[in-house]
Amino acid sequence: MSQLSQEDKDIILNSIRDIPDFPKKGIIFKDISTLLNNPKALNTLMKHLEDRYREYNLDYIAGIDARGFIFGSILADRLNIGFVPVRKKGKLPYTTVAEKYALEYGFDEVEIHIDAFDHKKDARVLLIDDLIATGGTAKAGANLINKVNAHCVECCFIAELTFLNGKECIDSPVYSVLEF
Repeated sequence: MSQLSQEDKDIILNSIRDIPDFPKKGIIFKDISTLLNNPKALNTLMKHLEDRYREYNLDYIAGIDARGFIFGSILADRLNIGFVPVRKKGKLPYTTVAEKYALEYGFDEVEIHIDAFDHKKDARVLLIDDLIATGGTAKAGANLINKVNAHCVECCFIAELTFLNGKECIDSPVYSVLEF
């Protein structure tokens, strides 16, 4: 399993911009758009993920709407496997399975196509997103994967806000490239 060197970690870390008081006062938003437009940082990250997951015998990558689509699609291409979107309610055109999750004030819902993994019985799936905070969206995504007869082998995040303990609510193993 690939370990990220401190030099490579610094390349990725230094490409992420902090935006104070967004979306509300007191929050420091981790902006990955600066990572995405930095070819060296993006390639460093994706090379690390490719090396890490090459031996996992994955069948699919599932990416959470919307930034998980970016990293998930690139990684799926590099591993020569399929990509499956986990989308916000009402965005997928075919029959779906849904999972609700709690927000700070209310609930939201994500969906996956009911036949997302039908090409492979008991498909091995990696769930990926840019950030894990409280873990609600990731837990819902992992539950959806398991609901449609696949197996979420791990949840991967580019960054984790460790003080929120989001990974504690997820039943699958969790890997975070960076921790804040």
